[in-house]
Amino acid sequence: MMFNNFVDRWIKAGVLTLTLALVGCGGTNDSSESSMDPSLKTIAIDGSSTVYPISKAMAAAFTATKEGENADISVKFSGTSAGFREFCTGKTDISDASRPILIAELNQCIQNGVPFIEIPIAFDALTIAVNPENTWLKELSVQELATLWQKASEQKLTRWNQLRPDFPDTPVILWGPGGDSGTFDYFNEAILGDSRGARADYTGSEDDDEIVAGIAANANALGYLPFAYFEANTSKLRAIPINNGQGAIAPGLETVQSSEYQPLSRPLFLYVNAQKAQEKPLLRQFLEFYLETAPEIVTQVGYVPLTEEGYQLANLQFIRGEVGTAFKGVPEPDVTIEELLRRQVIFQDSQASAPGQ
Repeated sequence: MMFNNFVDRWIKAGVLTLTLALVGCGGTNDSSESSMDPSLKTIAIDGSSTVYPISKAMAAAFTATKEGENADISVKFSGTSAGFREFCTGKTDISDASRPILIAELNQCIQNGVPFIEIPIAFDALTIAVNPENTWLKELSVQELATLWQKASEQKLTRWNQLRPDFPDTPVILWGPGGDSGTFDYFNEAILGDSRGARADYTGSEDDDEIVAGIAANANALGYLPFAYFEANTSKLRAIPINNGQGAIAPGLETVQSSEYQPLSRPLFLYVNAQKAQEKPLLRQFLEFYLETAPEIVTQVGYVPLTEEGYQLANLQFIRGEVGTAFKGVPEPDVTIEELLRRQVIFQDSQASAPGQ
């Protein structure tokens, strides 16, 4: 199992003590004392703009409680890749991610002595959106999406009727995430089979609100963005159903849960610095709160919550301090809720037999 290799490498590097169990640690009273070390009151979160609305809402809800009133929580978004660069050098406590950690990022965490706990938190229906004034684009196939966004189409496929003859002879205006975004990586891997295979002649941004504004400003625009940002802007955007060979399917709660909306459904994650989770009672309390309230807040924000079993497995993973990843360190599109649960179970079984356990 790949995870065991990760554990071995952390042990050999002298940076991991397999005594990370956090059972019973969340209820300490130290975090509420005014004399508490100020550094223990801070929680730094960065990474995915997709996960950002969830973590932002969680931070606001936690600091409104008696348990979290002394917490100083900073929530930023620089993109999944940029977030991992910060996280794997120990600069943040939690890295929000819209894809699993990659092998190069994991190696950086190992080299810098940053063992992490991987916590699935929600599902996203990555949404293809157009301006509501666009009344002619009813659906797109996965192949048409690939043709539209592939590198070979750069500076060549510039009019909509070049994609489909019955489309109007109007300019193609494309918007999407920037290169530091996990959404960028995921979309390109799922649609093009190459996380860096997209055309460059589009307007990119790490801020999904800028993508919303760009699509809303031009009737010929099309872009892709997380479902929560679409849900918050349905008066400005229209979602395009995607045909993966089984009919055109629109993004949404039901189509993600039924695994119909593929290959653009994807899991969202928190990566937690395991050492800091030991050292900071408030960080543990915040994460316990995060997992407990996730079903409600994830739904409020506009994403798809995991099943009850999924959150139970995620909570167990955190309580036990199970470090490593259930993924392979490479982009893996088409992961359904059922597949994620299966991986969590296999991962936890492998942890039980890992060296030092």
